[in-house]
Amino acid sequence: MKAIDLFAGCGGFSTGFLQAGFTISKAVEINTEIAETYRKNHPDTQMLVSDIGLVDNTAYFSENECDAIIGGPPCQGFSMAGARIRGGFVDDPRNYLFKHYFNVVKIVRPKIFLLENVKGILTMSGGAIFREIVELFSDPANFNGEKYFLRFKVVNATEFGIPQHRERVIIIGVKNRDFDIDAVFEDAKETVKAQDQGFFDPVTVWDAISDIPAPTADGACEKGAPRSAYQRYLASDGRILYNNTATRHSPLAVRRMEQIGQGMNWTALPEQIHSVHSGAYGRLCREGVAPTVTTRFDTPSGGKFIHPDENRTLTPREAARIQSFPDNFVFYGSKSSVCKQIGNAVPPKIAYFLAIVARRLTDENNE
Repeated sequence: MKAIDLFAGCGGFSTGFLQAGFTISKAVEINTEIAETYRKNHPDTQMLVSDIGLVDNTAYFSENECDAIIGGPPCQGFSMAGARIRGGFVDDPRNYLFKHYFNVVKIVRPKIFLLENVKGILTMSGGAIFREIVELFSDPANFNGEKYFLRFKVVNATEFGIPQHRERVIIIGVKNRDFDIDAVFEDAKETVKAQDQGFFDPVTVWDAISDIPAPTADGACEKGAPRSAYQRYLASDGRILYNNTATRHSPLAVRRMEQIGQGMNWTALPEQIHSVHSGAYGRLCREGVAPTVTTRFDTPSGGKFIHPDENRTLTPREAARIQSFPDNFVFYGSKSSVCKQIGNAVPPKIAYFLAIVARRLTDENNE
């Protein structure tokens, strides 16, 4: 089965679908540095490095060229204020990113599409935005008489054996066929369990990162034998791990971290920390799970991202483990870009499960 990845980022969504046996025929990513990471990890995919607004047309996409379209249009543009006056949600210029996703679906008309987004999209503007999305895809006039049936589900990464509280909404549209998303998810879980009984087992931070050696200047280090089932799941044939570099913290930041125990944050300090993040200077617990990995996981004031034992924040490789990236996935670019790539990615383990869901729904659709 073939898929197209829109707003592909470094390729977390694609990685999971590839692991499930899909071919990713095309991907679109506007950032050249991030696209380079995608290319090097997915060399068989045609990467369109472009603003999606320049390629959402028949010069780049054609009808029935893939079975599935995946991706998560950034939600910052979603707004309903004045949209009705301009002809509806999709015609509001502030929602251009979603509109271009819709345009590609309209051209290709895949059997299924999967949208990953923050769960707030369900309640923005009192739910009006989500209703507009459903109506847009359900209108046969937009698809030459066909329509998509949309269902959604809020998921947490912890449900998929990932050591991270990361809530997202998954919106699935299937062409010309309604479906029970809860029943399909349960069926997919049984399919995955038949292949890997421990796939959904709870995983701790220490289960994820305990075998990663000390950081190095260039980020390359030789890894030891896996110490947990999660580490074995993400292991690759190579003995070298990459992207294992530590952030250089100021002496003040280090002194602060020295005073903070596992599970504690800035409130343990004898001083007031001025940070917009309530979890600033938070230290991870070995036997707990991480909060949502963000693009600022390298910054003590950015949240609860201090190593359980050491006075430093997570390395990119450690954050990638918590995001469920396989060990042979290498990130390229500047430090800030790598953090952005990891923090914004769809966890590959969730993507793998969604690929199983997509396969089940399209198989049934063909019966």
